[in-house]
Amino acid sequence: MNYCEFAASLPENTDNPNKHYHDTQYGFPIDSDNGLFERLVLEINQAGLSWTLMLKKRQAFQTAFKGFDIDTVAAFDEADIERLLADAGIVRNRLKIDAAIFNARQIQALQQEYGSFKNWLDANHPLDKAEWVKLFKKHFKFVGGEIVGEFLMSTGYLKGAHAESCPVYRETLKYHPKWLDAV
Repeated sequence: MNYCEFAASLPENTDNPNKHYHDTQYGFPIDSDNGLFERLVLEINQAGLSWTLMLKKRQAFQTAFKGFDIDTVAAFDEADIERLLADAGIVRNRLKIDAAIFNARQIQALQQEYGSFKNWLDANHPLDKAEWVKLFKKHFKFVGGEIVGEFLMSTGYLKGAHAESCPVYRETLKYHPKWLDAV
């Protein structure tokens, strides 16, 4: 069963966050750098865990990482790291926390050069997944093929978020995901 089939099988009034995420966010372009950063941090934290868990912890992540404000996270210090390591609402993994802070600083550098993280993504588009992974590994920490692939599919840079038979697939097309430029 693919993600679209799984989400479609959930009842409309479900408390499972996958239905709402699949139907309204997954595969839809994100214009905000902070929104892109949030998705990257969540994808990194999902490694070895379930996406359902990330969605259930999302609000706690938003609180702990100060709304995923890139400048705020980039300024996190050892006291912030200790605070995050003690926060049971998020994934308490030192490598993932360090990666979020490092990656916020890297995004700041890309913003200086390109004007925004999104502009950097757009300037490098289109690439195939292998080229994206190589580029991300050059700039960021804790990014491998699965994390980069899901980040890019979930934000509309790579095709594959939805099966073409999924009604949400047609909805995402209205927002012109970047992968359409590569077709």
